[in-house]
Amino acid sequence: MEAKVILYLEALGVQITTGDALLGMVIREVEQRLKNLSNQTELPEGLEPMAIRMVVGEYLSILKGMGLLNITTIDLEAAEKQIKEGDTQITYSVGEGTLTPEQRLDSLIAAMRSLNMAEIYRYRRLVW
Repeated sequence: MEAKVILYLEALGVQITTGDALLGMVIREVEQRLKNLSNQTELPEGLEPMAIRMVVGEYLSILKGMGLLNITTIDLEAAEKQIKEGDTQITYSVGEGTLTPEQRLDSLIAAMRSLNMAEIYRYRRLVW
């Protein structure tokens, strides 16, 4: 799974090397959390995409918290919905432009870290 996480991070513009200790710890934490929630000894194959997304979100959150996050390929500026030239009026399409780039990044990270419990329940085993 580490190789898939690295590909995902590289697609977002985060440079990472194989064997990053922090990334390995985050992968193990997310895998264990999903195994505990599903009561499985191995991570079900169907939960791997969710696990990858969660690992990326957790990893980005940690890097951001440490001040080490440097993403240059993600455009966090709000897209313009309407531009009026006379007296210069700009309307943004997302949140009417009220979110800062950092708030949009935080929203992206929160969405990636979120659990879809309905998907996890599909793989849940009962505990006796």
